[in-house]
Amino acid sequence: MKKWNSMRFERLGNICTVRNGFAFKSENFVEEGVPIIRISNINDNIVSSNKAVRIKYEPVFENFKIENGDILIAMSGATTGKYGQYYSDEIAYQNQRVGCFIVNDKTKLHKNYLLQALKILKPLIEKQAYGGGQPNISAKNIEELKIPLPSFTDQLHIANILSQAENLIAQRKESIRLLDEFMKSTFLEMFGDPVKNEKGFGIRKLSEFYINPKDGTKCGPFGSALKKEEYTESGIPVWTMYNILNDGHFVINGCLWISEKKHDELKNYNTINGDIIISRAGTVGKMCIINTNFTSSIISSNLIRLRLGNKLMPIYFLSLMKYFQSKIIKLKQGNEDAYSHMSTGILDKIKFPYPPIELQTQFAKIVEKTEALKTQYQQSLHELESLYGSLSQRAFKGELRAKDGEMMMAAEDSAGYRSENAN
Repeated sequence: MKKWNSMRFERLGNICTVRNGFAFKSENFVEEGVPIIRISNINDNIVSSNKAVRIKYEPVFENFKIENGDILIAMSGATTGKYGQYYSDEIAYQNQRVGCFIVNDKTKLHKNYLLQALKILKPLIEKQAYGGGQPNISAKNIEELKIPLPSFTDQLHIANILSQAENLIAQRKESIRLLDEFMKSTFLEMFGDPVKNEKGFGIRKLSEFYINPKDGTKCGPFGSALKKEEYTESGIPVWTMYNILNDGHFVINGCLWISEKKHDELKNYNTINGDIIISRAGTVGKMCIINTNFTSSIISSNLIRLRLGNKLMPIYFLSLMKYFQSKIIKLKQGNEDAYSHMSTGILDKIKFPYPPIELQTQFAKIVEKTEALKTQYQQSLHELESLYGSLSQRAFKGELRAKDGEMMMAAEDSAGYRSENAN
């Protein structure tokens, strides 16, 4: 492994300056004109003028002009320290509390390398900014920070490899997003808008499909209210609201545990694969389908268990609620929104279009295949993010090697292969 001898740390202010922005007045904003880049226009390391306010061109604002490739940073507010690069040929203006990095000598510091180096400065900037009340940092304080500064050639090498990794990560995230969009469009294509019931399906009540081991009719029950001392370090899992992700997926991490003896006392609260669990606390109404290798498990008191018969596919009902919950559930308890007091009584009253079970089954098979592909993409994303973290650490220690570039090319080929097979 070759370590670059030219790697050193340099005070940021010696190689670039941080220019402050201008306090534009809102009464001067116009429909058409030059976009003003504010903190809200900096997101995910990208600066965009798509939703920017605008102002008429004035020569006096030339000192605050932003051009393609400029790097900006938020210098106050809750997102102090976030940064991004401006990718547009349209000239823009820099608002106050937005800093712009001006490279003093472009033969000593490349902007793309600076963009990567800001990742190691961001925690330091946040630490300084949050030292007082309102988060805030000055241009002078940023300029006092130091960054590793290898030779210009090595800067290009680092920026190239790390940007390749970032591009692959962005591609993988986009693939996952497109799969989610595919499932939404597939649902609409197969079942139509359930609010309008475009397909003319019969309307049924959820309570018609309940299955309970005792009497075959009731939904539930609520989970068991266990005492703190009844939990153990391992044993039988107890699912909580933290096992339900916001996107409707089930995860094992975050569960609690009880002994087998305690489980035997609480078998009425057991769960099996295919059960839907619904949060009664926190983010009320979150739901997911249980899918686990554990042979025994129960639910905690902040959950409701919903076990359905073979005439209603859980994935159809979950998708119905996931995509159209705000429109479907309009039930009330007094003057309160139904989801602020989740109960089995509320579930009993839910009505929805009921498509043929054959169509539900077809949809379930599509979901299964799509979720399998999504799992592959998520694993790939995790690997890419780990690779980026490793490359970034080594880059700023001066330990990147030529074959790291080959590694990124191999990862890129793999990502391209998977994307083609997704279509």
